[in-house]
Formats: sequence, C-alpha cells, structure tokens
Amino acid sequence: MVFKSNNSNNAVSIYDNDMKLLQRVPLSFMPDRTINVDFVAYSDHCWLIYEYQKKSIVHSAAVKLDGNAQVIGQPIELDTTQIGFANSNKIYTVVASEDKQRIMVFKINSKNSHNFLFTTLLFNSNMESIDRHRLYLAMEDKNELFTDFYLDNEGQLEFAKYERSGGNDYVMHVQVVSKAPSADSFSVKDLGIGERILDEIKMKVDNNNKRYILSGFYFKQRRGNVEGLYAAIWDKATDSKIAEKETPFSDELRASAKSSDANLKSAFNDYYIKNIITKRDGGYLMVCEAEYTTNRGNPYNRWDYYGSPYGYGYPYGYGYYNPYSPWNRYGPYGNATRFHAEDIMVLSFDRESNIQWNSVIPKTQYDDDNDLLISHQLVNTGGELHFLFNQYERRNLLLNDQSISPEGHVTRYPTLRNLDRGYDFMPRHGKQISSSETIIPCFNRNYLCFAKANF
Repeated sequence: MVFKSNNSNNAVSIYDNDMKLLQRVPLSFMPDRTINVDFVAYSDHCWLIYEYQKKSIVHSAAVKLDGNAQVIGQPIELDTTQIGFANSNKIYTVVASEDKQRIMVFKINSKNSHNFLFTTLLFNSNMESIDRHRLYLAMEDKNELFTDFYLDNEGQLEFAKYERSGGNDYVMHVQVVSKAPSADSFSVKDLGIGERILDEIKMKVDNNNKRYILSGFYFKQRRGNVEGLYAAIWDKATDSKIAEKETPFSDELRASAKSSDANLKSAFNDYYIKNIITKRDGGYLMVCEAEYTTNRGNPYNRWDYYGSPYGYGYPYGYGYYNPYSPWNRYGPYGNATRFHAEDIMVLSFDRESNIQWNSVIPKTQYDDDNDLLISHQLVNTGGELHFLFNQYERRNLLLNDQSISPEGHVTRYPTLRNLDRGYDFMPRHGKQISSSETIIPCFNRNYLCFAKANF
C-alpha cells in the first residue's frame, strides 16, 4: 500500500507481491485541507492518523484501513485546536511504541516561550483512549531544543531537552524529560554532562532492558575536532543515570574512518549518528555516516546548522510548536549546494558502553542541489545489517548492497538483480516492510516508481 496526496487528492495504490498495481483506492473521507498524515501498520490493517483544518479549527482524526484500503468502522476524532488563522504546518505529532501497542498524539503550545503547554493523548492499539493530560514544561532559555520524541512499550513518553550555546554551537545543560502514562507532570532530571562539550544528543529506547541510551560526539574545545563518543545509560525504574562513558577514538579507528584528504585529527568531523540499534543483552550498535555540503566559496560544516545537513532541527516559534523545520538546502544567497555522503562507520558496544569492534563501508557520493539519490538505507534482517546505496559503475548509477555481520565482518554482495537501466533509486527514502523486504522509491524519466528488494 502506497499513500499519495496530490492537490488534496488522497489515494492509496495497492500492489501485489510482484509490484504490479492492483487498484487505486481514493480516500474520499479525507478533507481537502489535509495538513499531515501518519500511519501505524499492523499485520492485517493500519491506522491512518490525519490532521486537517476546517475554518479556524485544526482537527486530529484516525481511521482504520484493511489490506485493501477499505475503511473499517467510522473515523475517530482525537482532538481539536482553535488557531484562528490559515495554517499549513503540522500541530500534532504522532509517536508509536516499538510493539505498536501504545500510540500517542500530542501538541505543544509555545505561545509562552518560557512555559510550553503539552497536551498528550495516549491510546492503545485499537485507538481507545488510555490517558489525556495537559502539562507544562519550563523553557528557561530561547536556545533550548528537543531531541526526537519516543514512546516506550509501556506508554511512557521520553525525550531530552538541551541548550545550544550561541544558538547553533555546542550542546550544554542536557535534561532527560519523562512522562509516565498516568503522570500529570513531567519528570525533568539533569543528565549531568558537566563541562563536556557535546555536538548533539541522540536517544534510543531499550525496551528489553527498560532503559534509555543517550549518545553524542564530544570535543575537548569549542569548534575543535571530534575526540570521541559520549554515552549515558538512563534507567527507567530509578529515573536516573546508571552509567556513562567517554570513548576516545584511537588513531587506528581514525585511520579507517578518514577520507583521503583528511588528517587523523579531523577524521570524524563530518560524521553524524544515523541509527542506534539495541541488542538483547543491553549492548548496542551505532551507525554513523560522513555527510557535508560544499558551496561556491561558502563550505558548510557541522557548525553552520543544527546537526546533519540531511536531518531536521527543533527550533520553536510563536504559537503551536512545529518540530519539523527543514534546513535551507540552497545555502547563502541562493547559490547551488553540492551534497556529499561518504563512508559509513558501524561501532559495536557492550552493555557497559565499551567498544567491541568497528567496521567501515567505504563509499563516495555527491549530487547538486538535492540529496535524493545519495546516502543509504539500513535494512536489518536479523542476521545481518544491509546497507543499500548508489555508486557510479562505468558511468551508470547502480544500487549496491553491503552487509555487516554480528561479528563486524563486511560482505560486499553482487549487484542486485533486475536493475533496469533508466531507474534511479532513492535508498535513503526506502522503507523496510518485513524482516527480509524493503520498498525503495525510484525515478524513471519523470515518473515516481517503487521497487521491492527481497533479501
């Protein structure tokens, strides 16, 4: 099932196992002014959670669809917000737990820049209401930002709040923010990074061990070179930090990570954390990728924006909080920007955040004015981590597949079969749909197509 919205024309296209189009089902129940759509998929149905505006009211609603995109039951209105003006930015954010048994819809009113008002609505897998709260979160500084929002399997909302010195410089004053399902206030605890200079904070929920992993690169001085990786383990039961560790990068690791024109000290300066994958024993894998942009006389680096050039920042503005504010792709003065995506580094850590092994998948990619065809898609098949990315082979852009085993061994597979010429794949926008399958969007002339890769 592929959802498409074009000029308020919403429909789902249904494909068979051979990617042949079976039917296109219009979603006539969706209003014209649909602002945002989210899906939570299950084995035989999915919830379509959509946001739309009618007059001065923004509505959040949900509807259940079967495998043929047919509506089951009636649409359910979840919440409404009166804003009094035409709005094209999303107000509501949807997060689901890893087992999809808990779904949360929430909004943030940031009209008072010093005291944000959260409205949280927690549902079970049948979209039956479990909990609803309105609660405040103090924002002490205009440079305070949020990480991504996460919902654990028990319905607890978790994220981190931090301050950036000077607006887009290093991270300071990191706090872990939690909201238990029945709590009517936030639990806000200081992470205690001390005088450390961190680049950014990434969070991952470890549902198996009921804890949270917070990590980021650190520096010895402002605007210095990346020295290593900082990791902290936050225990859910005690709502406290139970471990933290700094892992300085050795010269051997830097030598394997650096590009041909970089020195050892700056080897990790273009790397960003892309994924954190938890293990059952409490260990985890960290996937990092080298990304940067260049511009005519105006090179961009990690100091000129919030985090990765392909990610999103979390600044806030007047009114309702919009957590997705895309970074300016065209640099200063509208000059063309060249996007680069290079080597992928995978680091394995044990339960105590001690490094076990590291592996590198070498690649060199770039494109002008857009990043659609570069970077990679990660496909986790259980026994291996597959990395799909484009590389030029004799002037033809071909989709490559390299994998990493649980022991850190890299395998380069032959070029995927059935790669017809004329199709340009966009692996970074792919979506894994099962333990061994992924759907990858691609271009063919001026047409958007979808390919299925089966491992």
